[in-house]
Amino acid sequence: MAEELALLVADVYEAAGALRRAGEALAREEGQTQARWQLMSVVSEEPLPVARAARRLGVARQGVQRLANELVHDGLAEFRNNPDHRTSPLLALTGAGQRALSAITARAAAAHQAIGEGVPENDLAAVRAVLQRLTRQTDDWTDAASTREEDA
Repeated sequence: MAEELALLVADVYEAAGALRRAGEALAREEGQTQARWQLMSVVSEEPLPVARAARRLGVARQGVQRLANELVHDGLAEFRNNPDHRTSPLLALTGAGQRALSAITARAAAAHQAIGEGVPENDLAAVRAVLQRLTRQTDDWTDAASTREEDA
């Protein structure tokens, strides 16, 4: 069991690398990077403070702040007043940002269709379910390990 899980972890990292390279290529065709694409996607549903966007992306706030500043400078996003926190503005997409995100998303949909060709949808759903379960169990294990360290 442990050996199979170790091999799966290696496969997931390899797949993540391949998907990251594909994402960079897709974003580059619209003059963006994958990191900018991810941030635009996260704030596309609702404006968020940079710290919350960083938590959702699982990355450092400082890096997200730099990307947010770039998006604002390029006219793809704007900072808005945050009624809940005066010193933590909300990052929101502008019309130009929505159009850029839509263009990348359309390219991604076509790429996903091509990449997934021949893989049955139920297989993809099963893999997703297993990965989601492993993610939850890994998070639970990490939380328990952190608690043990704090108690030591």
